Amino acid sequence: MVLRLLDFYHDMKHRTASQSELPNGTPTQAPTNSHLRILLVDDDHDLRSFNAALLVQSGYHVDTAGDGASGWRALKAHHYDVLITDNTMPGVTGLELIKKLRSEDMTLPVIMASGTVPAEELIQNPWLHIDAMLPKPYTITELVKTVGKVLHKSGTARK
Repeated sequence: MVLRLLDFYHDMKHRTASQSELPNGTPTQAPTNSHLRILLVDDDHDLRSFNAALLVQSGYHVDTAGDGASGWRALKAHHYDVLITDNTMPGVTGLELIKKLRSEDMTLPVIMASGTVPAEELIQNPWLHIDAMLPKPYTITELVKTVGKVLHKSGTARK
């Protein structure tokens, strides 16, 4: 049976034990060869924390931001190999964050992981170039595979 992130998210709200473990109880410590950096932007704290832990367990260095404005500050301050962003967030939306990114000529690969996809605006603005769409709810496997595919396509995948 495939565990959906949304199902785990609801379970996680009721957990009191170790918040730093994945569903199978595996501690979230990155392998020592972790060098690819991901910025994960989502206003849902629990989902953001879970996704970050999952990606760390998969071998990535992950920074997180709770909104688009904080995400933008992180993008300006650090180098990342991929951006994963929700769209619907207060203040600066994911789409607005991507517009800022592209207007500064940053070629960072982008994954939009969101329950709301601004399809019409993306069609009207192909210069925004989103590398992958990951509609919520998505599975753990879908998240990890999507990140791997986007990194491979961009030429930054682990060797």
